[in-house]
Amino acid sequence: MSDRSRRHWVRYFVDYSALVIFLAAYFLTGRDMVKASWALVAGSALALVVGLIVERRIAPFPAIAGGAALLFGGLTIIFDDPRFLKLKPTIMNSIFGAALLGGLAIGRNPLKLVLGEAFTMPPSAWKRLTLNYALFFFVLAGLNEIVWRTQPDTTWMLFRFPGLMILTLVFSIAHAPMLMRYIPSDERPPPPTE
Repeated sequence: MSDRSRRHWVRYFVDYSALVIFLAAYFLTGRDMVKASWALVAGSALALVVGLIVERRIAPFPAIAGGAALLFGGLTIIFDDPRFLKLKPTIMNSIFGAALLGGLAIGRNPLKLVLGEAFTMPPSAWKRLTLNYALFFFVLAGLNEIVWRTQPDTTWMLFRFPGLMILTLVFSIAHAPMLMRYIPSDERPPPPTE
């Protein structure tokens, strides 16, 4: 396995292992979200440690996600109240949406800072992409509020993972045609041969 391939697997582990462990623990503990929070906290801490050991750094997004999982999972355990975990996607997606809009308001583009080397887009395309993602994060926050307040815990758990991941993947794929136009020509995949 190449070093690059190993890094991809480590990133997937860091990004998703805590959620997989949390979901499994939820069902293994008889659908007890507070007990499963222990697994979320432990899984988040483990994922951050593995990421630090293998990559010798903690990437910003896993650090934010892991830190939020530790915070909200810890609050759930301390106060014996699963509402903290249910509010986490609402709060985090609202923060991400506000950060993107705030960046645009002050003349910065947070997405360009993260993806700038992968795509060479004009400012108008960066602005459109940023606005789309900001609105998407606010929609996710609103959906989370609707689901956790109107549905049973098991439905919310499955909405949380893998539901939010699937929605994010579909939303990102919908932007692929626009992004493909701006991949540098030396990095574009060759056209299919017959």
